[in-house]
Amino acid sequence: MDWTEPIPALFLFILMITFVLKLGIFWNKSSQNLPPGPRPLPLIGNLHIMDLKRPYRTMLKLSKQYGPVFSIQMGPQKTVVLAGYETVKEALVNQADAFADRSIIPILQDLAPGFGVTLSNGENWKVMRRFALSTLRDYGMGKRTIEDRIVEECSVLIKKFESYEGNPFETNTIMNAAVANIIVAILLGKRFDYEDPTFIRLLKLINENIRLFGSSSVTLYNMFPTLGFLLGAPKNFTQNRAELFAFINATFLKHLRDLDENDQRSFIDSFLIQQQEEEKKNKTNGYFHNENLKNVVLNLLAAGMETTSTTLRWGLLLMMKHPEIQIKVQEEIAMVVGSSQPRIEHRTKMPYTDAVVHEIQRFANIVPTNLPLATATDVTLNGYFIPKGTHVIPLLSSVLHDESQWEKPHKFYPEHFLNSEGKFVKRDAFMPFSAGRRACLGETLAKMELFLFFTSLLQRFTFQPPPGTSQEDLDLTPAVGGVTPPMPHQLCALTRF
Repeated sequence: MDWTEPIPALFLFILMITFVLKLGIFWNKSSQNLPPGPRPLPLIGNLHIMDLKRPYRTMLKLSKQYGPVFSIQMGPQKTVVLAGYETVKEALVNQADAFADRSIIPILQDLAPGFGVTLSNGENWKVMRRFALSTLRDYGMGKRTIEDRIVEECSVLIKKFESYEGNPFETNTIMNAAVANIIVAILLGKRFDYEDPTFIRLLKLINENIRLFGSSSVTLYNMFPTLGFLLGAPKNFTQNRAELFAFINATFLKHLRDLDENDQRSFIDSFLIQQQEEEKKNKTNGYFHNENLKNVVLNLLAAGMETTSTTLRWGLLLMMKHPEIQIKVQEEIAMVVGSSQPRIEHRTKMPYTDAVVHEIQRFANIVPTNLPLATATDVTLNGYFIPKGTHVIPLLSSVLHDESQWEKPHKFYPEHFLNSEGKFVKRDAFMPFSAGRRACLGETLAKMELFLFFTSLLQRFTFQPPPGTSQEDLDLTPAVGGVTPPMPHQLCALTRF
């Protein structure tokens, strides 16, 4: 929003009413040691100092002024921001139960009030998360079966890259399709061809909604839901989500027709079997209902596609930016794997490549603010009192770029994960999957995908900028979105053998 433009009287009136209604839930500052922060203005809070497209940048600056625990006011929404590895670890790991709830986000709550895994709380969240984890494992997460599936998809992706014959192309849709096919195989028991129009539409809807989720328009809507009719992005977001739900509904109805308790082929089959078990027991307050099913499927589909594919796109961009690192990765692959297919068993023998994959995740910083949490109880952190129900942002960007934890936090430096002997070392401040109760439940799958896709591509191709584009021209500025991808770019994949 351009704050220099005149604000319509209706807009001001609605803001004022919203503000007055919210006053009743503001903190009582008279008796508690609450986190410090910049002074808010009436109605807008601290919006006048925020970068609405990349709010994490403002939060990082504020953390240097107010410390690792501070408060900001996003319109009428009071928010506590946690910055730096030690503080985020103390909250999410050492006081995990107190910071276990998910904050209510209006744009999502409108469509999924307390359902699914990502956005639910209480017993619903516990039941759905437990079921999702166990079922993902049943269908191969972390096992040889899913590794074989990823390897097969690597072969399809390589052929797609080869089809461009070294000419420039854009990787967004292709990479999304390859990665999405892994989670789709688990959820639906099938894969899609990259040119399948239904699949392309599905990927586009998810991709667009994740981009819209990080837009300034949706950010404003989440602060002032009553203003939704004045903002375009929330309407588009809602329409996209409705279309996604329609696809999921149609899909699980097909599964229901062919359901065989003794031959479960997918995650949806397993959920429907649980649903029938609840019905047999006449459970009226069960959790395996259709609203949970479509939200869990969408949660897993979006998370299982966008984060991994975005990280891989960052990886290929960084290899073009740092060709000397790309060469070292290829030399290690040649030495350990040769011309065979890379497998997970090779990872321990490839410390440099493993370090590069980890450094891509750290440097890319694709979920800089994490999904907001809420305190499940009154809690004291670093001497500050935080009331129950407070909106909390664990600033993952501040952890992955913590100057006290990383030698060169703002540089792409694989040596962050290598010791003096060149052996891979784990780093406690490596938290791209978050931590604690709300850590990413697909972490095991994502790690396997990243290693296998990255090594398979680097084994077969050398990646270079398009003709006329120098390494210096490659832009490492993150784009805007709920997940921060690289800026749109093309690359050339030159076959090595």
